[in-house]
Amino acid sequence: MTDPVLELVELGFPWDGLDPFIFTVHHVDDYPAGNHALGPAAPLTGRQLGSDFSYRDGWSMYHGVDVPGFPQHPHRGFETVTVVRRGYVDHSDSLGATARYGEGDVQWLTTGSGIMHAEMFPLLDEEGPNKLELFQIWLNLPPQSKMVPAYFRMLWGEEIPTIAPAAGVSVDVMAGVVESAAAPSPPPDSWASHADSHLAIWLIRLEPEASWVLPTAPATVNRMLHCFTGSEVSAGRTRFGPAVGARLEGDVETTITNHGEPAEFLLLQGQPIGAPVFQLGPFVMNTPEELRQAVTDYHRTQFGGWPWSTPSPVHARTDGRFALHVDGRVEHREMQPSR
Repeated sequence: MTDPVLELVELGFPWDGLDPFIFTVHHVDDYPAGNHALGPAAPLTGRQLGSDFSYRDGWSMYHGVDVPGFPQHPHRGFETVTVVRRGYVDHSDSLGATARYGEGDVQWLTTGSGIMHAEMFPLLDEEGPNKLELFQIWLNLPPQSKMVPAYFRMLWGEEIPTIAPAAGVSVDVMAGVVESAAAPSPPPDSWASHADSHLAIWLIRLEPEASWVLPTAPATVNRMLHCFTGSEVSAGRTRFGPAVGARLEGDVETTITNHGEPAEFLLLQGQPIGAPVFQLGPFVMNTPEELRQAVTDYHRTQFGGWPWSTPSPVHARTDGRFALHVDGRVEHREMQPSR
């Protein structure tokens, strides 16, 4: 029988992506209790504020100064899919949309022709630690969609199906279909909105000794299984540990098995877009000329400007999960217990 594993790769920071994915960042921060400003109630001395990726004491401020996170910054030409497993994110953007989401929620943002946004990590618990864990997945846009209007979409945790396809196995379906469970619709201009993209984003959990046969896909898809928690697992005949990605044959039946501690995987799959990729920081285009135009347009227009009073907005501690959309529509969700 053919071994479905084509290659094993170490997972760094970020994880390299296979077309149509650009890369994935896995943030895990053990923040302390929060102060009155929703920042850490701990000394910040010795940190390079504004660019702190030190993980000193188990956490970083990133580009935040008072509150950890990523103050206003531009994007063009791709999508961000932000999967928050623990903790919360406060989002604000140049379209006028804003939100607080987390504890299982997903934000899907088509940056298209250009957007400015901020992603801050408010530390809501004043008495105890504030754990944050999230994936931010950069998904490319096809050439015909590079300059579509920016679009903000929330996939609330209550809407994301979780299935148990085998004993000791659970799967969160954030994009694509597993058995009869279909993920919520992605943004309309996303590569994921094309049925023939076969795009999948699944979070898979296996208890010790559990196993599951992954559904097959066309041979032409790129499929990467990222093991980010566990001790020893296998895909087909290949064994590996955590912080390893396994590139798989899409059309070969693949049994994944957990031989050790509880294991977790992020599966990313999609039909390649197949277009040239030229990236300059927050801009992902198809030619060097398009990159230069992105920089020019950003300096000229600021992608609509910044309607907020600070580059790093956060909401009140008492605000729950919510989203204010560009059309004025407001969604409210109850706060979820920490996972």
